[in-house]
Amino acid sequence: MGHETFMAEALKEARKAFEEGEIPVGAVVVCENRIIGKGYNQTQKLHDVTAHAEMIAITAAANYLGAKYLNDCTMYVTLEPCIMCAGAIGWAQLGGLIIGSLDEKKGFLRVKEPVLHPKTEILTGILSIESKEMLLEFFQNLRQ
Repeated sequence: MGHETFMAEALKEARKAFEEGEIPVGAVVVCENRIIGKGYNQTQKLHDVTAHAEMIAITAAANYLGAKYLNDCTMYVTLEPCIMCAGAIGWAQLGGLIIGSLDEKKGFLRVKEPVLHPKTEILTGILSIESKEMLLEFFQNLRQ
């Protein structure tokens, strides 16, 4: 399975957030071509500002593996992680980070200092249009 297949799964997670009135961001963690962790934004539902898709997916993957380091895993996330989530991705030492859409306001790539583990490979732009469209629809609905 390729990048688009796993990003499509992350988009399904984002759709769950959308349907629950959460900012539609979804993430999946993949190891050996299998999804071992999933998450979507649940900050409103859980009354927890740290309940971002990435944080939930990392916790699920670590629990699945019974390990805190995810060196052999790749995260697919529909929106560029914030600095908090990038920090968690760095501490988990994820091997790869595949990003759908860039976040030009709150994304961690705006930070000058490296946040991720030095060996983490980053790829952006996978199904970015689909991710952006869902976010735009969500925020347009909020304004109406």
